Amino acid sequence: MSHIDNDVKLDFKDVLLRPKRNTLKSRSEVDLTRSFTFRNSKQMYTGIPIIASNMDTVGTFEMAKVLCKFSLFTAVHKHYSLDQWQEFARQNPDCLEAGNVVTGEMVEELILSGADIVKVGIGSGSVCTTRKKTGVGYPQLSAVMECADAAHGLNGHIISDGGCSCPGDVAKAFGAGADFVMLGGMLAGHSESGGELTEKNGKKYKLFYGMSSEMAMKKYYQSMAEYRASEGKTVEIPFKGDVEHTIRDILGGIRSTCTYVGAAQLKELSRRTTFIRVTQQLNPMFSDEH
Repeated sequence: MSHIDNDVKLDFKDVLLRPKRNTLKSRSEVDLTRSFTFRNSKQMYTGIPIIASNMDTVGTFEMAKVLCKFSLFTAVHKHYSLDQWQEFARQNPDCLEAGNVVTGEMVEELILSGADIVKVGIGSGSVCTTRKKTGVGYPQLSAVMECADAAHGLNGHIISDGGCSCPGDVAKAFGAGADFVMLGGMLAGHSESGGELTEKNGKKYKLFYGMSSEMAMKKYYQSMAEYRASEGKTVEIPFKGDVEHTIRDILGGIRSTCTYVGAAQLKELSRRTTFIRVTQQLNPMFSDEH
């Protein structure tokens, strides 16, 4: 018999962070660096815990070189050859260090089975069509809150993967308890991103597509397996130039969030977060949707 869970599940668009009293004079005082010791491997990590997604239109060696300068890291896509990896490692010795889930039970199971970090998010990516094709998914904010709770109870960690369309969403993911936030669409369309650069009517565009899309399947496996449907789409993104400007914008936004809620360090953000439910995020007067 089918079952309905009547608990309210929320996405980033459904909430705002409530501002709180703070003593910070400037957002430059905010420390975005986190240090983690992982439960199972005992390895340590220190850096700003934002990750470029392992899509071939995002997680490139060129992206890794730039993000490295900001103490961010890149999940490099798996389609480079061994020779390309060796060459990159020679030139950039300092840059390199489970399927996604959305429920607390699966997070616990994976961590108890030996995982250190669990990637959370199904169907929330900007070029993901899983929800449309399969009817499966989970609103990302609630998924992060529930999975973070489960992981942290076992001294494990989670990555919020998908659903961020602006710096405010990244801040909400951290506020909801994510240890790391993975970005795809926000980092696509730049000089350092993969994807073909095209020009139409004097404007430049870059291709961006999901790794379960028909385009990716045909590119790497020559065909789409007949037993599966494409769960990703292909879009043309207006060319954004160097990714450095976008990174500064994202980090600046998160620093501002921390000052609004009185968090001197990123690790304090989730403790200082109270979400308020909203029906509208922005004043639409001068937006494209108006």
